[in-house]
Amino acid sequence: MHNVTIWSEEFGAETDAPILLIMGSMSQGILWPDELVGRLTAGGRRVIRYDHRDTGMSGTVDFAAEPYTWDDIKNDVYRVLEAHGLDSAHLVGHSAGGLLGQLIAVEAPERVRSLTAVASSPLGGGEGQVLLRALMGQPQPEGSLPEPEPEFVEFFRALMAAPPAQDRRALIDSMIAEQRVLHGTGLPFDEDAARRLQERVYDRARDLSAVANHRLAAGASPDFEPVGALHRVKAPTLVIEGSHEPVKPGHGAITAEQIPGARLMIVAGMGHTLPLETHQEMADAILTHTAE
Repeated sequence: MHNVTIWSEEFGAETDAPILLIMGSMSQGILWPDELVGRLTAGGRRVIRYDHRDTGMSGTVDFAAEPYTWDDIKNDVYRVLEAHGLDSAHLVGHSAGGLLGQLIAVEAPERVRSLTAVASSPLGGGEGQVLLRALMGQPQPEGSLPEPEPEFVEFFRALMAAPPAQDRRALIDSMIAEQRVLHGTGLPFDEDAARRLQERVYDRARDLSAVANHRLAAGASPDFEPVGALHRVKAPTLVIEGSHEPVKPGHGAITAEQIPGARLMIVAGMGHTLPLETHQEMADAILTHTAE
């Protein structure tokens, strides 16, 4: 199980300060856009991105025979660091990748030079249960995190009820439709760019269906997120959220409130994806935050 192969790549000089990019659940590392990676590299950073297990070019697992948990996915972060000869790095995580970064900052502060959480929820906030209740039409208990926007909930209800796409074109069309919803309503949606990205995602995946194992892993990880632990984060922390976040609206502010000294940055127009219009602003912020 723990020998599953992890694909990674790095850019920039080995002598530059290292940034490890951690993508979200069921997502390949190439969803960190090349243009954003290029801006970080040009700013003097050694940038590493990787595919989670069961995504992209990393190894796939027969979950029934070899089940794993999100602790295993989190431990893959350490494996990537070690494979690149790093004891520590600046961690930049998107969505569930931000949760992984937060957890590592709590449990292994010596491994985290700084933390940047993008479009993420606070560790221990019960984000998965909030999403499940929203999809099931159940009321949220008092004190729960804000639930997703109605457009997001309606889209995924319809997606769960529809028969799965059977061929490459239909599946890519479905992936583009999902990206459109995640993109939000604050910026124009570039469908041509979305198609190029999703075709790349499709074509480089060893087994596109294997990403569903991340959901199974979440079900097998009831104690993955410690509650009330964010006050233990010692790494300088930047929290980035889009003004039009459809999945986790307002979660960034809650995260920043719970991490000592954390700074919250709102990117105008951004939803849950990383469109071209946001790259300069995000790169500048991350470069400033990771300056050593």
